[in-house]
Amino acid sequence: MGHAADWGRRGAAERVTVIEIRGLFESHLTVADLDRSVAFYRDRLRLPLARVFPERRVAFFWIGAAGKAMLGLWETGAGPQRMSLHVAFEVSVESVLTAPLALLEAGIAVLDFDCRPADEPVVLGWMPAVAVYFRDPDGNLLEFLSMLPEEPKPELGVVP
Repeated sequence: MGHAADWGRRGAAERVTVIEIRGLFESHLTVADLDRSVAFYRDRLRLPLARVFPERRVAFFWIGAAGKAMLGLWETGAGPQRMSLHVAFEVSVESVLTAPLALLEAGIAVLDFDCRPADEPVVLGWMPAVAVYFRDPDGNLLEFLSMLPEEPKPELGVVP
């Protein structure tokens, strides 16, 4: 596999799969105090709270209608830690399913929800959505995501 930067210079005949990005699905902010920030976004801005993961010190809010766009808040404390940021791109379900092959062909490592090497997408039961993860050259976590039409099943967690 070539380096990711080389993929953009390859001829069209060498590209097997192209992922069409339809929109920005989610963006994330770092916060010093998660509880204070949840109260601000929920009570003052009136964003619908999608879910809080207290053990990970992260909260998710729906932007607009549930399942259309999301904001994640990650508690990093007051220290000047370096944190890689995260952006999720909205794509079709079919594109998420073909993304592992397309990313590998582009020389990009595919990751699962816990940032371990993977070869298939995951389903996030609480949304529900199907997603695949990968990193940019600066280590920022990127995601291709598509909402699923089924009812949320938070008890499933994250599954392949």
